[in-house]
Amino acid sequence: MVNRCQKMVRMTTADLEKITINMAPVDLGQIDLLVREGFYQNRTDFIRTAIRNQLTAHAEAIKRTVTRRELVLGLQHYTRSDLEALRAAGEKLEIRVLGLASIADDVSPELALETIDSVVVLGAFRASREVKAALAGRIRSS
Repeated sequence: MVNRCQKMVRMTTADLEKITINMAPVDLGQIDLLVREGFYQNRTDFIRTAIRNQLTAHAEAIKRTVTRRELVLGLQHYTRSDLEALRAAGEKLEIRVLGLASIADDVSPELALETIDSVVVLGAFRASREVKAALAGRIRSS
């Protein structure tokens, strides 16, 4: 079981994930005040900045955990040709990503089952509905 298909790809706007949070009205009002006063462009800018600050504060813990769990940090995209090469070599893939892992839309459920042994993604996993259904028993939370 190898992870030979480790290619970094550039993140685009389409790669962003939307989250929803609930906030107390007083907290939201304070954010709006900071936006109005020009400290941030908008609520999203404030929230992204706060999240980045927390991630920076915990960077060493994240780094140690990524190393310990043998995760690939960033964006990983697996193409049909990547998986076909693995199948031809008789190898299986263990997908272990902190970030975004995606499988190309032209990958069939059969090819995915033949070549992907396990999927562990902290972040987002994108694949066709059919491939996700086929791999459902192999997708694990970390």
